[in-house]
Amino acid sequence: MTDALFVVSEEGYWGEECTEPLTTLSDAGVDITVATPSGDPPVVDERSVDPDEVGEETAERVREIDETDDRLNDPIPIAEANAAYDAVVFPGGHGTEWDVNQDRHARSLLAETITNGDTALVVCHAVGILGFTWGDSEGRIVDGKNVTGFPNEWEEGIVDESDRMPDGRKLPYWVEDEVKQAGGNWDAELDADSSVTVDGDLITARGPGSSAEAARVLCDELGIEATA
Repeated sequence: MTDALFVVSEEGYWGEECTEPLTTLSDAGVDITVATPSGDPPVVDERSVDPDEVGEETAERVREIDETDDRLNDPIPIAEANAAYDAVVFPGGHGTEWDVNQDRHARSLLAETITNGDTALVVCHAVGILGFTWGDSEGRIVDGKNVTGFPNEWEEGIVDESDRMPDGRKLPYWVEDEVKQAGGNWDAELDADSSVTVDGDLITARGPGSSAEAARVLCDELGIEATA
């Protein structure tokens, strides 16, 4: 059976970016395990379950999955995970900048997954982990790879002049900047409705609106059929 590991933030994951691939893979028969930095249940970003922000249908769906999915409510610590999964999924959300992207076990897991020839899907702000993860050479794992992710242009509409988030936390870095500085070939395809990029075993997705496409692409890369 195909299996996948989801590495989810305790500081605020964006609901749709987790639940869309989670349910798509589940419906396709994939065995899923969830991991968080400490092993505590992940925390959904409240903006991603705000009907005014994402629409009532999406908000209700995400909230229900967040509250009732046994895998999300009983995760393992990232340190106890290994790279033996067919795929590792890193959902985004600003919260990843404070925990998942900075977690050495998460970085090792990502590097080993790519090195082993397995598939990694990295979404939105989680794409920042690529800028901090070393490959099997002297360079970052993203060096020379084509990627998409949460663009600076969108960040400008969220943080203030001091990079403070609406909840008052200061954003430590901007994803696009870190990935470019690490040698990634960045294109968020801002003129397109969604943006998903495949480069070898690495799949990256721009943001919430690209979640459904990212889930379908991941299924294709795994050789499984996504249900309608």
